[in-house]
Amino acid sequence: MITAIAAFLIDAVVGDPRSNLHPVVLIGRLIAGLERMLYLKEDSNNRQIIAGGLLVIVVLVFTFLAVNGIMNIIGLAGNGYLTMAVEAFLLSFTISPKSLAAAGKELHDYLAVDDLDQARFKVGWIVGRDTDKLDAGEISRATVETIAENTVDGVIAPLFFFAVGSFLSIGGVELAFLYRAVNTLDSMIGYKNDRYLYFGRVAARSDDVLGYIPARITGILFVVSALILGFDWKQAWKILRRDAAKHPSPNGGWAEASVAGALHIRLGGYNSYFGKMHFRAYMGDPIEELANTHIMQTIRLMYTDTILFLIISHIAFVLWSIGVC
Repeated sequence: MITAIAAFLIDAVVGDPRSNLHPVVLIGRLIAGLERMLYLKEDSNNRQIIAGGLLVIVVLVFTFLAVNGIMNIIGLAGNGYLTMAVEAFLLSFTISPKSLAAAGKELHDYLAVDDLDQARFKVGWIVGRDTDKLDAGEISRATVETIAENTVDGVIAPLFFFAVGSFLSIGGVELAFLYRAVNTLDSMIGYKNDRYLYFGRVAARSDDVLGYIPARITGILFVVSALILGFDWKQAWKILRRDAAKHPSPNGGWAEASVAGALHIRLGGYNSYFGKMHFRAYMGDPIEELANTHIMQTIRLMYTDTILFLIISHIAFVLWSIGVC
């Protein structure tokens, strides 16, 4: 698990580079190309499900073989340090704590100087809802929700699957990339709209299944993080148990509910998508009014959650290696 810690440090220093050659960008291009070949509007619902499932299988097989091929080539050198360095470098592409923090910090700063126009514009980069009429509180809510939920998708889940692959000696980096591929599939075709309701069903269900355990780990670690940082961990635990299941996603509520409780805020509510209002169940109690300060507090929780996971997984790996567990 030294590799995972190194990957986290690489991300902390370098961040998530914006490049057309970024592995996740390449996965996205593969998905888009396969979608153009496999999606037929006139297909029956069942055929669309099958076609979407085939897309998922092809993307996962290609992703696994590509990463595994790179690692096999590096392994030919017979240098363990080189292998670990390449693993850490590749793994850093699957996590994005620095990018999450940077996006949140930028929005915090715009709100701090009451630049709502720029804040509305920039928050539109990280959320799918309409943002042109959001007030400062709603921008803060959208940002907090995004950072909390993406702590699962963009940080803990890839590290979890790396840990699983490392523990079982079946390729930690390969499993981390498989998760990122599934998450990318879900973000591109996992929608409940006319086009993707059936075609994207396998992608959406796959993301729900793979995110199940990491989401619950993240939520519990947010409670521990609240204790460490001096936030209200008891309220975090209470709201986690009370409200996590209210989220429309089987996994999204675990991170958001625990953060809401820890910070004494209420998440969820009314969101506008393409001009139509939708209501998402509330999570947390509005003890404090949402403000830009809660964005920075959520970033601190995200980093603490990540470091806790790295420490715990490293200790578990050491104990596993010496046969204690």
